[in-house]
Amino acid sequence: MKSIKNILANFKRYWFLMTQLISRDFKVKYKRSVLGVVWSLLYPILMLAVMAAVFSQMFKFNVEGVNYIVYLMTGIIMWNYFNEASNTAMTSVVINFGLINKVYIPKYVFPISKCLFVGINFLLTLIPWLGIILLSYVGLGGYTCHINVYYLILPYIFLCLFIFTVGISLFLSCVSVFLRDVFYIYGIVLIMWNYLTPVFYSIEIIPATLQPIFKLNPLYHFLTSARQIVLYGTAPSMKTLVLLAGIALGMLALGSIVFKKNQDKFIYYV
Repeated sequence: MKSIKNILANFKRYWFLMTQLISRDFKVKYKRSVLGVVWSLLYPILMLAVMAAVFSQMFKFNVEGVNYIVYLMTGIIMWNYFNEASNTAMTSVVINFGLINKVYIPKYVFPISKCLFVGINFLLTLIPWLGIILLSYVGLGGYTCHINVYYLILPYIFLCLFIFTVGISLFLSCVSVFLRDVFYIYGIVLIMWNYLTPVFYSIEIIPATLQPIFKLNPLYHFLTSARQIVLYGTAPSMKTLVLLAGIALGMLALGSIVFKKNQDKFIYYV
């Protein structure tokens, strides 16, 4: 209980620093960009257009009985958040060694600020996502996605995804201090993870004997829960919602323990 109070107190104390780090990331990302933040809205739409053309037209991927465009868009925005947040957070401690050496700062501020920064972009991508859903009412994608009361569960699902991402980001940012090869290894892992996550395909195309293995993928449960609400108009079961919380908090606990245990050694690996 005491440690939780200390963490909350540190968040309050260093919140200004965290907002400055997030602001810096925005300035760096959109520096010399004509459209600026508008790219956060355009990027998922452009990616959707490319992936929809490739997978639905060239490879004839489809999901029976649902709007494939919305199915694909839901997978894209959730996967992109996890991908970008964990990737950028992984390097956050290493690239801020200069600041860490000068003043005392809780080192977990850096990976968390990256997750929050990418999270803001994620919230912006929800605008075109909702636009695609509304366009389904006029025939886009062939099937209508009805907005319903279960949409109120979506923030819970997104929050669980955020907590899970923070957990894995703490773990990666810690390990990368001691083993810089992780930068390259994780890039390969993400490629494999992407193909093992049903972003553009349905798990139903996987042989039944292999499906239990694919369901061990935590991101499968996050994507499937959101799609169940948006595409099928039903709420995930209570068991599923508890599972999401368990996955998220379990990863956060693991990442926090590893990070806290090793953070005092960071100074020796500049």
